[in-house]
Amino acid sequence: MTPTKETSKLHESKPRPERVIIFDTTLRDGEQAPGFTMHLNEKLKVAHQLAKLGVDVIEAGFAIASPGDFEAVAAISEEVKGPIICSLSRALPKDIEASGRALAKAPRRRIHTFIATSDIHVQRKLKMSREQVIAQAVSAVKLAKTFTADVEFSCEDAGRTDWDYMCAVIEAAIEAGATTINIPDTVGYCTPWQFGECIAYIRNKVPTIHRCVLSVHCHNDLGLAVANSLAGILAGARQVECTINGIGERAGNAALEEIVANLKTRQDFYKCDTGINTKEIYRTSRLVSQVTGTRVQPNKAVVGANAFAHEAGIHQDGILKERATYEIMTPESVGWTGESIILGKHSGRHAFRKRLEAMGYTGLSPEMIEQAFERFIALCDKKKVVYDEDLMAILEDEIVAVPQKFQLEYLSISSGTATVPTATVRMKIDGETRQDAGCGDGPVDAAYTAIERITGIQAEIADYSLEAVTSGGDAVGRVRITAKLGGHTVSGLGADTDIIVASAKALVNALNKLEAARTRASDSKTAKVGPANL
Repeated sequence: MTPTKETSKLHESKPRPERVIIFDTTLRDGEQAPGFTMHLNEKLKVAHQLAKLGVDVIEAGFAIASPGDFEAVAAISEEVKGPIICSLSRALPKDIEASGRALAKAPRRRIHTFIATSDIHVQRKLKMSREQVIAQAVSAVKLAKTFTADVEFSCEDAGRTDWDYMCAVIEAAIEAGATTINIPDTVGYCTPWQFGECIAYIRNKVPTIHRCVLSVHCHNDLGLAVANSLAGILAGARQVECTINGIGERAGNAALEEIVANLKTRQDFYKCDTGINTKEIYRTSRLVSQVTGTRVQPNKAVVGANAFAHEAGIHQDGILKERATYEIMTPESVGWTGESIILGKHSGRHAFRKRLEAMGYTGLSPEMIEQAFERFIALCDKKKVVYDEDLMAILEDEIVAVPQKFQLEYLSISSGTATVPTATVRMKIDGETRQDAGCGDGPVDAAYTAIERITGIQAEIADYSLEAVTSGGDAVGRVRITAKLGGHTVSGLGADTDIIVASAKALVNALNKLEAARTRASDSKTAKVGPANL
């Protein structure tokens, strides 16, 4: 049909979707969750993948918090191209100056400074007056502007802040030069209706709000982080702060993948879009899961193992006839293939390497691939079928991002109903071979006792979990532990078809992380500042 003047005008007048800036704080707020600490090379790997995903801003860390955080922000600033690189700072000169130094080599950089504005924080935590808070906010923004033109200001605990007072703080921050104003629901207190009304109130009340980007940052304490973020977008916010897999303090942050999927799938409703390459979502989720040692729950929206699974007969029938009957987005649109591989001992290294690349494990050294391949061949002798999840477990176990001071060489267990569980363990410590034995309440406890005797380290095991990576009696067992020692808390991972061996590997992995953490702490020349909680 040839378009008439009327239909042409109708087509021309159709509004284009407005752009929402995706501000990713996986490496700052996400990493603050207990046991989620990432080392420098892990942060760099995630940052490069975030750039590939297409996020607009990467909050790389909290530069003043520790020498490790400063180093990570500086390294990401120098290496990662594309996104704006951001460092968080309290509204204090030393914080802002540290961020300025760490970001110096970033072609595009932002300083994100904040101060609490709710009465409970102002009176009980800061012990300041409202006027003093405004003055400090203004001073912080002005100092940040001497390092970069791109300055973001946040009202910490905005969800419980008096709206009129918050508007006064925001107006002062904009006058001082802030280019982004962030409204965080720091403790996950708001409802979507209330939060949306708050954003609309700010847009109507602050006369200079058009001079900056209005941003939202929501926590998930009541399970409403994504809903509150979307309510903020509907009310006019055009930046959303989020993390991969929703990781973060306490119950976490708004999940990037869920927000992006909502805006893309329901563009007819939100009238907004992002610059995210959605086909990289699943790969990014897997990478973050790998480096943090935390598996995504199977029923997690968008990236969970069951997100595109259909078991009910009526659903299967509908999917076979027309996928749209039970799928509102395709697995391919988020980079999810749902592909399980069937590889055997006769599969070559080329096929093995190609499959790893397809799963997102790129840039591995030949030594890493060879180690993983040898584990794969050994696993083929034990399992009938090797799945992607098995390979992920192998990679998690082999690709360790911390120095390997401790290495497990040999483990033998004697256990039974009439036998005291005993473990004999041989390890290498800095290249030196040591061997000892230990007894315990069970085989795992006995192995841990032997390892403690060899290393001389008695870490507190705060949490222990065992899961089968795949189904069947020959499944790979994956053990996760949380270990505490001297103020440090780390996660340990181990995978093997023998769950006792997997448990021992998890402890050795945790000990290596603890040793790395203690080394960094002893090398530190500045006192560690407590993490920010936006």
